[in-house]
Amino acid sequence: MAGTKAPSHQIWDGLLRKHVSSDGKVNYKGFIQDRAELEKYLDLLSQNAPDRKNWSKNQQLAYWINAYNAFTLKLIVDNYPTKSIRDLGPKLKIPLLNDVWHYEFFQIGGQKSSLDEIEHSILRKEFDEPRIHFAINCASVSCPPLLNEAFVPEKLESQLDRVARAFINDPIRNKISPENLNLSSIFSWFKGDFTKKGSLVDFLNQYSKVKILASADISYLDYNWDLNE
Repeated sequence: MAGTKAPSHQIWDGLLRKHVSSDGKVNYKGFIQDRAELEKYLDLLSQNAPDRKNWSKNQQLAYWINAYNAFTLKLIVDNYPTKSIRDLGPKLKIPLLNDVWHYEFFQIGGQKSSLDEIEHSILRKEFDEPRIHFAINCASVSCPPLLNEAFVPEKLESQLDRVARAFINDPIRNKISPENLNLSSIFSWFKGDFTKKGSLVDFLNQYSKVKILASADISYLDYNWDLNE
């Protein structure tokens, strides 16, 4: 059941501004106190699935990015305290369900869904937009920081540009010099998404403050899955 018009992301925006710092640290205890507001927003998402025919691309993209981030947050809030999102998952071990991302713990338009489905079957498959990898947050230290505002259709292009620049130029998450790249594992895991229109260096050079040589050596950093609080 698709929503006729895209829902407002105002509740989510208010929660993010209140409980997420400018560098993406999350105050989960604050979200727990405001759980009723969070649930109200999640219900809004559940009841207003995107209408692929009538919503603009930006309305759909903003919806799915916010949905991924908000339902990830619900997972932590419902299981807090936890050291890492990877420690969570179905209480019952279900065959073929190998991690928390495949866990169907919410509904969109009456259909059971999972974080894996939003990321891989919708965001990566339906939108040719590699910057989504800097917008969705998996509640971990090495993830791109959770933006402390909601993604909205009218500002989406500038928001995606901002998170791409911030992540790529973050010296903790990527160590970039003209001849040597020590990059986030995200660039290894999803290399195909970043190299559809050229090399990985071509992609990075659109956003990097340091001009990278085509011949630069590339290696990848270990990923820290500790909670981003």
